[in-house]
Amino acid sequence: MAIQNEVLAVLAARRSCRAYTPQQVTAEELDAVLTAGTWAPTGMNRQSPVIVAVQDKATRDKLSALNAEIMGRDGDPFYGAPTVLVVLADKSAHTWQEDGTLVLGNLLLAASSIGLGSCWIHRARETFETAEGKALLKSWGLDPDRYAGVGNCILGYPAEGGIKPAAPRKPDYVVKV
Repeated sequence: MAIQNEVLAVLAARRSCRAYTPQQVTAEELDAVLTAGTWAPTGMNRQSPVIVAVQDKATRDKLSALNAEIMGRDGDPFYGAPTVLVVLADKSAHTWQEDGTLVLGNLLLAASSIGLGSCWIHRARETFETAEGKALLKSWGLDPDRYAGVGNCILGYPAEGGIKPAAPRKPDYVVKV
């Protein structure tokens, strides 16, 4: 008999959402997801990451355009999600990438657990290496020489067809020795 509980159910149910309604998430929902991100484990408990919650449409659209430009494509790489949680980390911490990745994982799982759609969108590192990205960091009170982008967690209410069923797990995912 397999062990089951609420945490394991959320882990199995979480999926990336790639279509969103324009409705903004509530302050209570946003705070719940952000709090979950702050409880991610970090190397030596240094807490090297910083989460920037972007709900301002102009800033969100600027981040989307920078991300699309890096990809060399048009369109919205944020799939219409109204909120972007930018995860950055202090590069002086030896585990900054791992720390930020764990924060992103917590954000994604917390969003799923309360019925929000979310998806990890890559290219945050490249975004904040650009002159425009560095200017954004400065405007947020963050030192662009200290912080590097780890990833973006887009967040919102799933639109119809935004979440696809899970693919089967590959048979050789786990090797027991």
